[in-house]
Amino acid sequence: MTSNPLLRRRSGILLHPTSLPSRRLDDNALRWLDFLAETGQGVWQVLPLGMPCRGYSPYQCLSAFAANPALLPLDCKLQPRPDDPQYQAWRRQQAFWLEDFASFLLLKQLHNNRPWYEWPEAYRQRRSGVLETLRRIHAYRLELIRWQQYQVYLVWHGVRVEAAARDIQLFGDLPIFVAHDSADVWAAPERFLLDGEGRLASVTGVPPDYFSATGQRWGNPHYNWEVLAAEGFEWWLKRLQTQFQWFDLLRIDHFRGFEAVWMIDRDCPTAEQGEWVKTPGDALLLKLQQQMGNLPLVAEDLGIITPAVTELRKRFRLPGMAVLQFAFDAFEDNPHKPSNITPDTVVYTGTHDNDTTRGWFESLQPHEQQHVLEVLGIGDPAGVVEAMMNAAMQSRAQLCVLTLQDVLGLDSSARMNTPGDDSEHWRWRFDWSQITPEITNHLKEMSSHAKRS
Repeated sequence: MTSNPLLRRRSGILLHPTSLPSRRLDDNALRWLDFLAETGQGVWQVLPLGMPCRGYSPYQCLSAFAANPALLPLDCKLQPRPDDPQYQAWRRQQAFWLEDFASFLLLKQLHNNRPWYEWPEAYRQRRSGVLETLRRIHAYRLELIRWQQYQVYLVWHGVRVEAAARDIQLFGDLPIFVAHDSADVWAAPERFLLDGEGRLASVTGVPPDYFSATGQRWGNPHYNWEVLAAEGFEWWLKRLQTQFQWFDLLRIDHFRGFEAVWMIDRDCPTAEQGEWVKTPGDALLLKLQQQMGNLPLVAEDLGIITPAVTELRKRFRLPGMAVLQFAFDAFEDNPHKPSNITPDTVVYTGTHDNDTTRGWFESLQPHEQQHVLEVLGIGDPAGVVEAMMNAAMQSRAQLCVLTLQDVLGLDSSARMNTPGDDSEHWRWRFDWSQITPEITNHLKEMSSHAKRS
């Protein structure tokens, strides 16, 4: 069985690269790594690095493999050099996704960014003669798309080298589903549950929960698990292998989808009506383990979690998650309560889907705020964020991750995302003037006192 990837007691910060002052992987990223090292943080957690389909959500992307060129530094060399031998070696290694992605992105550009299932039939169904003509006529534009992907890879590789030099692990995030309008679905529609026109047969989501009274209707296609299993889960193997070229540790978003998925009829406007359908996550994880050995994965096991999901996670010895904002109810067995948090856990005050801790507390009713103060053992509401961070740091979880928003004590205006809300999110970024010497020293002391690195 796989071993726990949380091999030592550490702490880290959750900050997507788009929340850097420049929103790019430039000198700000190196300065950020210096800040993490100076404050004793051993982990930098990010959200998915893919190209958003629309808006800014990194959880709906044009490819499960391609990265977002918008992260490149402004001075990055974007003129393709097809004679570069290292580029050619990388292109051959990544050909299993890169060639389809380049054609897909070019076709989107040529069709006013319309989704692939609205393209003319010849392109929608990938007729070979039409695609060969496309590649011949637009050879340079395709090379530019491939070169951009190579540049993002090089830039991130440089970040990873610098992080390793500072003893900092890079913690990535893998959405379990892919977008309908993605190169993955266009290139291999048989791997997904679609109708004959390439449209969704059913959609993904979760039923009503803490975040939304009507549930969350994500709208991704469901996998055709029979086809994926018949292929030996090859697509999933390549997906994980690629991710571990970028990250030391990886969170599987919506891990419970490896046990069962909430299947919603495509015509249902909300996620309230649906059914749980079993998935072969056990067989998939076993295959990944056999092919890759140790799997440094973290299971996002928030929301409606059944004993079967927990059993699957524990069978493969994958750490789960705890979020302290969920800890203040009357149930003694609540896994988010600090007293119930076990070492095989990544603990958060809140995640990118939560309000900031300050915003969360300020939104509570007076009697709820009083309960939080009593549980934390403090009398002053101004000390809630500090007390929550200390509770996370002092917990038994091997890894504690704080959001930078909480480290800075920010209110709801700094919230990254609100699940189930289609408003524009994902745009928050900090300014270096907010990182004061007092905050730097305090974070360092907090980590040191909790014996974390």
